[in-house]
Amino acid sequence: MPSIRIIVDLSDRKLHLLQDDRVIRTYPVGIGKMLSATPTGTYTIVNKQANPGGPYGAFWMGLSRKHYGIHGTNDPSSIGKRVSKGCIRMHNRDVLELSRQVNVGTPVTIRN
Repeated sequence: MPSIRIIVDLSDRKLHLLQDDRVIRTYPVGIGKMLSATPTGTYTIVNKQANPGGPYGAFWMGLSRKHYGIHGTNDPSSIGKRVSKGCIRMHNRDVLELSRQVNVGTPVTIRN
């Protein structure tokens, strides 16, 4: 069975989807502001929810770090910028595509 994982690079604001240590897809992301920086570390996806409402766009994937997640956005102009309260924002079409390729338990590494 292939090993799927996610690496978020804060320095270039990209999310990489890896299968067996090979990048199979890269997406642009929005990240936390200076005062609410996205936390680095290794986490896992603990829940998934379609159409969560509010500013979370088309999909939410909660991380094992409470109150943080990977989600869509109702403000696509925020992608590529430091604008969130620490979450990782994606274009809605991208977060939907990603959500179909990862499961609860998928490892997520966030690094500078």
